[in-house]
Amino acid sequence: MSLLKGKNILVTGVLTEASIAFHIARLAQEEGATVILTSFGRAMSITQRIANRLPTPAPVIELDVTNEEHLAALESKLREHVSQIDGVVHSIGFAPEAALGGNFLNTEWADVSTAVHVSAYSLKALTMAARPLFDKEQGASVVGLTFDARVAWPKYDWMGVAKAALESCSRYLARDLGKEKVRVNIIAAGPIKTMAAKSIPGFEEFENVWNSRAPLSWDTSDPVPAAQGAVALLSDWFPKTTGEMVHVDGGVHAIGG
Repeated sequence: MSLLKGKNILVTGVLTEASIAFHIARLAQEEGATVILTSFGRAMSITQRIANRLPTPAPVIELDVTNEEHLAALESKLREHVSQIDGVVHSIGFAPEAALGGNFLNTEWADVSTAVHVSAYSLKALTMAARPLFDKEQGASVVGLTFDARVAWPKYDWMGVAKAALESCSRYLARDLGKEKVRVNIIAAGPIKTMAAKSIPGFEEFENVWNSRAPLSWDTSDPVPAAQGAVALLSDWFPKTTGEMVHVDGGVHAIGG
């Protein structure tokens, strides 16, 4: 049985084969979906190469989620490939170097605003840009990715604040779009060795302790479990789940220090 048969899924954030987003796109295709990717700027050529490594090469649309012109053009660009969108994957996050690494008390607003805009507000911006293509009867599923921001992590600093804003944003979107049968949920993944993770100072501190605390064990080189969770949320198997944060972290969130 194909979980996503006949569905059209928009996936952001595919940059390397190690990314969770790449494996979401791969699994979505294997489960029957048509996948469209986004990228922008110098990363476009990288994403286009990676798109050819999917089971079926996927089109790549230019989209900078902080660019109002790109957002306004998203609907027309998507319509060149599909007539509707059934799912959206938000796998976007960025914080300037000054906002990470133990510099929390000294970070300037300009850097904080960049982190919040790219990592949190973009969930709302992306969802609203794709909204005209959501089916009026069946709705859609929006899935974001986070690193559980309910606690303060070492050196994660303003990215942690931005992720907390992302998680809150997903709940408000779930509230306001529920009447349109649009579900908005978040996957809280354990630490994965992605390009984004490598940019976080002290990431190895997570890597060294996570598996010892995870009841189900954890492999920081395996993005597939988180991708499987996202694909499940994109499917029709969670028809009444929205505003939820699903942990795919080996169970660490449930274990005390």
